[in-house]
Amino acid sequence: MTKSSGLTYRDAGVDIEAGDALVDDIARIVRSTRRPEVLAGVGGFGALVGLPTKYKQPVLVSGTDGVGTKLRLGIDSGRVEGLGQDLVGMCVNDVLVSGAEPLFFLDYYATGKLDKHVAAQVIKGIARGCRLAGCALVGGETAEMPGMYANGDFDLAGFCVAVAEKRKIIDGRRIRKGDVIIALPSSGPHANGYSLVRSILKRKRAKLDLPLGRGTLGDALLAPTAIYVKPVLALLAAGLPVRGMAHITGGGIVGNLPRCFPPGVGAVIDTQSWKRPAVFDWLQQAGGVDQAEMWRVFNCGVGFMMVVPRTRADEALAVLKQQRAKGWIIGEIVEGAADVRFA
Repeated sequence: MTKSSGLTYRDAGVDIEAGDALVDDIARIVRSTRRPEVLAGVGGFGALVGLPTKYKQPVLVSGTDGVGTKLRLGIDSGRVEGLGQDLVGMCVNDVLVSGAEPLFFLDYYATGKLDKHVAAQVIKGIARGCRLAGCALVGGETAEMPGMYANGDFDLAGFCVAVAEKRKIIDGRRIRKGDVIIALPSSGPHANGYSLVRSILKRKRAKLDLPLGRGTLGDALLAPTAIYVKPVLALLAAGLPVRGMAHITGGGIVGNLPRCFPPGVGAVIDTQSWKRPAVFDWLQQAGGVDQAEMWRVFNCGVGFMMVVPRTRADEALAVLKQQRAKGWIIGEIVEGAADVRFA
């Protein structure tokens, strides 16, 4: 029998064996995120996940997101593991706003030629993010697409499903004048505003190894997104009346906090209540960025916000402290237009 001279999938640039080997390599990492509700996960055509029995009227809450152009910095610097946690954080922090508990997560990893080591590092970061959020990594897709991506490039997307008790869903309708706003700190710019970040780096010809604070500029810009699930769920489990929440993503405080306001109220933010991390000072100075633009693009050190009655604020802060979350009162709800004013 003569050997066929026809083309193979590998000749076309797709290595099926490498993809299978990646699945084998990450099996242990994926198992570390498992929840009891998972009936069947990675390896099947679809993941099977039951609903937690503690919910009487479960409502599913879903969210999807990516990492944006922060990918470019991570790829160029060879520091990709944190991008996996970014991917999870951008999704689970969104669904958390409704008071929902993240249940499971799936990822999509696309590249021109699969580098098993790079992919494994990214998925390791995804798994770490899932453990921080308490959700299961149940599967995903690794797509090798020759000709679609430049050499060494890849793209990421994620999808999360969470569950909430119907009568306990948080939608902001109970927010009232006089309520206070509690903030939780960001770990850096998270995964927002990086097109502006990269423009500033290019203009200043700045290197990521530039000393900044206790580390480098690269450390600050590539710090993984903070995940707020466990401290916030602990706050809700304690029975404290959280009336509204906001994940401070693209659009900053001004673009995200008003999304939880009912008609007739706005917010006043005390800018002296926290010290803005050095990376934001560097970005503003290096780019000559106006302060209004800083508020509109970056989180400026604030990653998550919660509205609670003034009389329960100390209790809420105590619970957060028990969870090792550094919360503080950042502002208050006032009568007026649904906007944010800084004082």
